[in-house]
Amino acid sequence: MALTTPAPSRRRPRPGQWAAWAFLAPVSLYLLVFYAYPLYRNVELSLRNYTVRSFVRGDAPFAGFGNYLKVFADPTFGPALWHTVVFTVVSLVFQFTIGLALALFFTKNFPLSATLRALFLVPWLLPLIVSASTWSWLLNSESGVVNAALGVLGLGPVNWLTSPDWSLWSVTVANIWIGVPFNLVVLYSGLQAIPAAVYEAAALDGANGRQRFWRITFPLLRPVSAITLLLGLVYTLKVFDIIWIMTRGGPSGSSTTFATWSYRLGFGNLVPSFGPGAAVGNLLIVMALVFGLVYIRTLHRRAPS
Repeated sequence: MALTTPAPSRRRPRPGQWAAWAFLAPVSLYLLVFYAYPLYRNVELSLRNYTVRSFVRGDAPFAGFGNYLKVFADPTFGPALWHTVVFTVVSLVFQFTIGLALALFFTKNFPLSATLRALFLVPWLLPLIVSASTWSWLLNSESGVVNAALGVLGLGPVNWLTSPDWSLWSVTVANIWIGVPFNLVVLYSGLQAIPAAVYEAAALDGANGRQRFWRITFPLLRPVSAITLLLGLVYTLKVFDIIWIMTRGGPSGSSTTFATWSYRLGFGNLVPSFGPGAAVGNLLIVMALVFGLVYIRTLHRRAPS
């Protein structure tokens, strides 16, 4: 009598796997609808010669990389790239430095520390249009508070928003003011997670305040610092509201970044250039990816093995 081998049974998903798929499905759908599809549409938009009529009818001719070549050949490309890099790097450096200094300051328990820490969150909670309008009023050449204070000190007025020498720095200062509270909150949370016993042991070994910061605080805060800088990088690269409200990228393009240039190409002209505008937006995405990958790679190289 021949022996029959039992048929292999199909592995049934465990209840935990069904729960995992149930939680994963909404997130995947959200990413596909609100991230993947818009990104695909933006890439497709940059590869065609769209006009208002063809945008509605959907019959724009294929242009390949012609829109990208047009953007690279535009005289605005070089200055806009430089302004984007300067605006991003300066904002990140000062936001992180000031935020870390304030976080260290608030780790000392003193009266009203919680109230002061809450007040520092006000710039972060305000709508960007309110913050940008407030800075426009403060830096107004004729009636601004900053120039009034300079006049009391005997210094001449400065055209903060209308001078090519000062417009980029003015919007950068406003962006730093808005971004400091975010750095303060995240870095303060990271400092609270460092065990106090580590500092007590270092103090017993004779380490002073500077040594404790560079040998204990800064290394243990590195993961939190990485997240803070990466999120700040992504946010700062795409800043549009502050610059557009305060200077509209001017004067003479002196504060134009990729974000404002992309908007002007697509919506700011009488004859919109949807394809080149989308191409600039895609270049902005590439910049964010490159800066992020470079920073992560540098962070891993410096991490102790």
